[in-house]
Amino acid sequence: MTPAQCRAARGLVKLSQEELATKAEVGIVTVRQFEGDKAEPRRATLAALQRALESAGVEFIDANGGGPGVRLKRKPKR
Repeated sequence: MTPAQCRAARGLVKLSQEELATKAEVGIVTVRQFEGDKAEPRRATLAALQRALESAGVEFIDANGGGPGVRLKRKPKR
């Protein structure tokens, strides 16, 4: 996950930096520094942030020629 993906993902699910930090159980400063591209968090911290965003409904897209991205998960058809 890149800082830009993190910012975009939060925007899609309408989470503040503080809400993401709480859901991922990390410090708000960690989120601010990562999204501001000022610090690279530990792998475990990055994984916690990504899990929190995925559980909120975001899907991360790999850099498959068009660059990395995010989108909302599809709701299962009934």
